[in-house]
Amino acid sequence: MLALTIQTGLRISELTALNCQDITLGTGANVHTIGKGRKTRRTPLTPTTRAVLKTWLAERAGAQDDPLFPTRTGTRLSRDAVEHRLAIYLQAAATACPSLKAKHVTMHTLRHTTAMRLLLAGNDITVIALWLGHEQISTTHIYLHADMTHKQHAIDRTRPLTVKPGRYQPPDTLLAFLEAL
Repeated sequence: MLALTIQTGLRISELTALNCQDITLGTGANVHTIGKGRKTRRTPLTPTTRAVLKTWLAERAGAQDDPLFPTRTGTRLSRDAVEHRLAIYLQAAATACPSLKAKHVTMHTLRHTTAMRLLLAGNDITVIALWLGHEQISTTHIYLHADMTHKQHAIDRTRPLTVKPGRYQPPDTLLAFLEAL
């Protein structure tokens, strides 16, 4: 469930609404989602996520119209149940990565992570907006926060080639012109 979320950036409501039939694992592996405004989209799956889902579906052994991630009784997980599961795994992960203890991580945080991973991989913001199911690109901008590495790459690409270190000293003719004003 978490692997699918972090790779696809699904909203929690989209995740809990998935049925087994919404996963295509063959050629062109993808997840079929009905998002906000009843808009449908298909999000491609990486080979790793595909393998995890293949194992899950075999273990799950549910009917095509059953929830992909059910409760013990076979009903759909609630938002709270999904967030609770994430909290359990975050606590476990914090033993290996103590910095996680100080971070506030929610399922929506994983959606933001997906957006940033797509951005850092060089994808255009319009592609990221389509990936996340955003109607407006301005919504996608909210999800994108440049980290220091990304900022450094931007600086490295824009640095003038002929800049000499030191403080700028205007020529005497420019100073004379400015003083005459």
